[in-house]
Amino acid sequence: MPSAESRPPLPPFTAESATQKVRLAEDGWNGRNPEKVSLAYTEGTRWRNRTEFATGRPEVVAFLTRKWAKELDYRLIKELWAFGGNRIAVRYAYEWHDDSGNWFRSYGNENWEFDENGLMANRFACINDLPIKETERKFHWPLGRRPDDHPGLSELGL
Repeated sequence: MPSAESRPPLPPFTAESATQKVRLAEDGWNGRNPEKVSLAYTEGTRWRNRTEFATGRPEVVAFLTRKWAKELDYRLIKELWAFGGNRIAVRYAYEWHDDSGNWFRSYGNENWEFDENGLMANRFACINDLPIKETERKFHWPLGRRPDDHPGLSELGL
């Protein structure tokens, strides 16, 4: 039985529920609200993101606040790669620019592990940044949630 602090869909995941979980995570990150995003993670969540390690929601909020202050006009697409039990693997790409107007597309993979309430307990990310020209951007929706009719990574050839 889910607790008061629950984030359905809950493990064990099916192809449908894992795909839903990935889209919910994408939607949350595209909202760029660190406090709200942190609620999808356990109180003691553990992260590895590039060279940073974060433990607990306060560190996640601080990390995301720094991230979105640097990565301007951030737009993200995630795609399910694999799942089993309480774990999901995703691949993703996001586009952003720095305060000098230099655009990037960042590519990455994440491994997620969830508790029984559907909160993410562990997040391990590997990310690479590719400088791109503004004319090479592929993510052209208004800031916020990616529209349902916008192509995903596979459809974009990424």
